[in-house]
Amino acid sequence: MSEDINSYYDVQKAKYLEKIRHYCAYRDRCHMEVSDKLKKMNVDADMSDEIISELITEGFLNEERFVLSYVRGKFRINKWGKSKIVRELKQREISQYLINKGLEEIDEEEYYETLKTLLLAKRRTFKAKNQYDLFNKLYSYAYRKGYESELIKSIIESL
Repeated sequence: MSEDINSYYDVQKAKYLEKIRHYCAYRDRCHMEVSDKLKKMNVDADMSDEIISELITEGFLNEERFVLSYVRGKFRINKWGKSKIVRELKQREISQYLINKGLEEIDEEEYYETLKTLLLAKRRTFKAKNQYDLFNKLYSYAYRKGYESELIKSIIESL
């Protein structure tokens, strides 16, 4: 009887493990995303822990690799600022150490130039009544993208 239960458990675990391997192979995932996916699949906590442990051992799940690719992608493709990237990583329960390591991927000069390019492009599309209105619109846009206040102000003033 207990052999049947163990056999069933192993079959279920193998089934879930295969699905999650595909999920992780599609793109890098953090532990929280995998854990949430397993919860949605109604996998119990013990089996979930075992699956996550196996994924880490097999190299399907690597939090540092996730952070580095996340930071690169969100900055280079989405043009997000550091504040927004940090906020999103914290929501995914990423450690401060890994967040800091990920932010090192962003070259400061490239960061500055990216924001400057964004603001120049956006300046052409905004219709403003006066300089003050234009400043506020540009500032709000860059702030929503996750850039830091002082950097935004200095670049807008230099434009």
